[in-house]
Amino acid sequence: MNISIFGLGYVGAVSLACLARDGHRVVGVDIDQAKLDLIASGKTPVVEEGMVELMAETAGSGRVSVTRDVTEAVHATDLSLVCVGTPSAANGSQDQGAIVRLAHDMGAALRTKRDGHVVVFRSTLVPGTVEETLRPILERESGKRDGVGFHACFQPEFLREGSSIRDYDKPPFTVVGAAAEAPVAALKALFGHLPCEFHATSIRAAEMLKYCCNNFHALKIAFANETARLCEALGVDPFEVMELVCRDTQLNISRAYLRPGFAFGGSCLPKDLRATIYLAKMRDVELPMLGGILPSNRTHIERAIAKVLESGRKRIGMIGLSFKSGTDDLRESPLVTLAEQLIGKGLQLLVYDPEVQLSRLLGANRRFIEQHVPHIGSLMCDDLQDVIGESDLLVVGMNDAHTVRMLKERVQANQIVLDLVNIGRRDDLRGRYIGLCW
Repeated sequence: MNISIFGLGYVGAVSLACLARDGHRVVGVDIDQAKLDLIASGKTPVVEEGMVELMAETAGSGRVSVTRDVTEAVHATDLSLVCVGTPSAANGSQDQGAIVRLAHDMGAALRTKRDGHVVVFRSTLVPGTVEETLRPILERESGKRDGVGFHACFQPEFLREGSSIRDYDKPPFTVVGAAAEAPVAALKALFGHLPCEFHATSIRAAEMLKYCCNNFHALKIAFANETARLCEALGVDPFEVMELVCRDTQLNISRAYLRPGFAFGGSCLPKDLRATIYLAKMRDVELPMLGGILPSNRTHIERAIAKVLESGRKRIGMIGLSFKSGTDDLRESPLVTLAEQLIGKGLQLLVYDPEVQLSRLLGANRRFIEQHVPHIGSLMCDDLQDVIGESDLLVVGMNDAHTVRMLKERVQANQIVLDLVNIGRRDDLRGRYIGLCW
């Protein structure tokens, strides 16, 4: 292909070298003449393992050229990768000055180009930037419409400084956010040979994915470091602990617990977090990340309460009460907390949970309900059909087949369903559907 790359920092320079190595003709574009001169002479503008040899090889191939002229680059190529920087502003927001200026220049270049063009934004962008800011600029400056005169899409990159070439050749996956098939096909032709899965998604999801991945990486590093600080205070080897943590690929290093849903609860997680924070406090160890987990969990419950109150409905049916479907354990259940809050707000509540039958509760659960939530016991209903029929709003905290089937059969158009568990095929519901945070 004929490809132009705008912005020749780490991502742009490595992409230029690797694409030229793979046989593509590449035009590098940057406002920094020093970078252009280095590349033209076969030298690397970034310090990166393997780049000295690779840049010398590709520059000598005749497949690489450089320019500061945006129009020249756009007219000479079929596809542009935009890799300009989006640093933090003083207030923490994203400084989009450089990419906005480039969008104006690229739009002007597209105005005078007869053939179509694919604009691939690879810079890390706040979700919504392509559709709300950059695409309108391209359309206004070019006088053309996205999907007709050109295609704008987003492709997040996952290159780590220090291993960029290896990451380019073996990425975790390739993701393209696009509103049409043509840019997806173009990028599949360009990157489809890489040994990874190729995924097409919406532009906003692709933009958000980049932030989500980086935030998750930061979270993992902070978790390991907070664990190490506590281990040091307790005389434990943190490397031994974290090595064993990573051996568990069924729960720890896996898809487990990474799906959006309701707050966590139960007999283990809340109490163990509290014990950890107390242990650290007694030894003057700061654990701000771990210390923020329980407050974050409470915020999730408060979001559900707010959505119920915002509806204005007074007759509320709760489906599910235990902390997790398939169990009768009510200890620290977020659904119990939600029920108590709704009762306290003066709402009429009916509760259905097939696993929580007062007549069958034994031991700790019976004592818990008698001592902590005796009023909820009188609100329990054995028949899901009755709960659905007598409620204006249904809070769904269970996702079993029977519950979902009954909701689709019994919910009426004038009812609201507040989904805490991501029930399947929700378009089949006749009532108004509200997701907790989706």
